[in-house]
Amino acid sequence: MAEKSAGNKSIDELKAEIADSRERVGRDLYGLRHELNFPAKFRRSFREQTVSWITAAGAVGALIALAPMRRKKIYVDAKSSRKSQKKLIETGFALAALKVVASLARPVIIEFVKNRLTDFGGRPRGKR
Repeated sequence: MAEKSAGNKSIDELKAEIADSRERVGRDLYGLRHELNFPAKFRRSFREQTVSWITAAGAVGALIALAPMRRKKIYVDAKSSRKSQKKLIETGFALAALKVVASLARPVIIEFVKNRLTDFGGRPRGKR
């Protein structure tokens, strides 16, 4: 049930009660900070149980290193392999033809760019 009103308590009693309440809250807050200080807890645990921590770290490292060693089986259809080889040959021919065309067109492109740059550089500077 609710407490009776503090109308009959003296001011000194109320101040003492408030001081006690502040002290309890302060102690609870200090305890909470201590409980939530995880870095300090890990350091203390590592100092006290070094061998266990190193063993656990080694086990996790070995697990991570050995996990990808499982091989996946991939089944390839022989018909699709022939199709991919055909596409590969077609792509090779297309790239070869593109290289020949580029080597033939290169002098024309260079001459065009050179003419444009000399025309641009030869103009007198004036008002725009």
